[in-house]
Amino acid sequence: MFHPKGGLVRKLMEDYSRAEHEAAGYSFVWSPHLARSTLFEISGHLGWYAESMYPPMEMEGARYYPKPMNCPFHILIYRSRGRSYRELPMRLFEFGTVYRWERSGVIHGLTRVRGITQDDSHIFCTREQLATELASLLDFVLRLLRTFGLTEFEAELGTRSEAEADKYLGSPEDWEQAQAALREAVETAGLDYVVAEGEASYYAPKVDVHVRDAIGRRWQLSTLQVDFQLPQRFELEYTGADNARHRPFMIHRALFGSIERFLGIVLEHYAGALPPWLSPVQARLVPIADRHLGYAAVVAGALKAVGLRPEVDDSGGRMQAKVRDAQLAKVPYTLVLGDRDEQAEAVSVRLLDGAERRGVPLQEFVAHLQAEVAAKATAATLPGE
Repeated sequence: MFHPKGGLVRKLMEDYSRAEHEAAGYSFVWSPHLARSTLFEISGHLGWYAESMYPPMEMEGARYYPKPMNCPFHILIYRSRGRSYRELPMRLFEFGTVYRWERSGVIHGLTRVRGITQDDSHIFCTREQLATELASLLDFVLRLLRTFGLTEFEAELGTRSEAEADKYLGSPEDWEQAQAALREAVETAGLDYVVAEGEASYYAPKVDVHVRDAIGRRWQLSTLQVDFQLPQRFELEYTGADNARHRPFMIHRALFGSIERFLGIVLEHYAGALPPWLSPVQARLVPIADRHLGYAAVVAGALKAVGLRPEVDDSGGRMQAKVRDAQLAKVPYTLVLGDRDEQAEAVSVRLLDGAERRGVPLQEFVAHLQAEVAAKATAATLPGE
């Protein structure tokens, strides 16, 4: 359950992600929450993943399952008509909610839930485009994660076990090309990585990106996976420049992993003190006395006029208690408003760490907060610093 402030943080994350995906040439799609069992039989999920799927519903002689993955639906969108090499790479993106039957013993806050919303992308490309597309994807992933203040990355390259090569689907040539392309992408990004032999899926190699938060905890986040089995199972094709039919490669990519889990990680990373651009309340306005409520409304109006998120504390408590409440709520900026501030059309600014500056001209503060939000700053600072 996301309450209003949590819902707003989620919206801010999604809005940022959508804007970045649009700028990177992704097409937005949407898929339903239920599908007939035949779809998951073709994809193989009922054969490989049934224990993690919700029980089916019987309707009009057919079985329907809540979707555990978005990829079969994106494949149907690709397959809805003939495709040309000129359309590739095709990058499809969706905030798709999927359902996993997690056992009650492993449910844990936001980080392990049964209904997750993935920022899910599937890229269809030619064999020749694979290496370039993977390198671009990894660069895109790291850039967006850094925006959220995550800077320490490690990668794990999951390859097939050569000693058990017969348990993996696909030709050795496809595996060698995909593994080499993933390795090249990681090395181009300058990431420290380890090769985890035998950790690939039985149908494709992958790269898992791990991050360390502010107190050193390691979290597995983004995954890039090259898939040459689902295109085969669904008989995907495109017409090449030679006018012959070819099978595309498919890349699975989730950047946040899931909105719910990623938000939990970000909250832990910042110990709840979200940066100004993500904070549901960016400035708490604290009038010293009731006679300053009118000026507080003026200040709030100036902030709202440029799309910022102020909140006026008009409770009847003492000013010191209101400031303490703002600190406990981890609001980035507390603005104390008294006689001198009103007369000078200024605000007295206080940060969470106790740093403060009095008599900041109102328009200077508005411009300062606007700039921090536009820059996606990871911490609040005093105007003039």
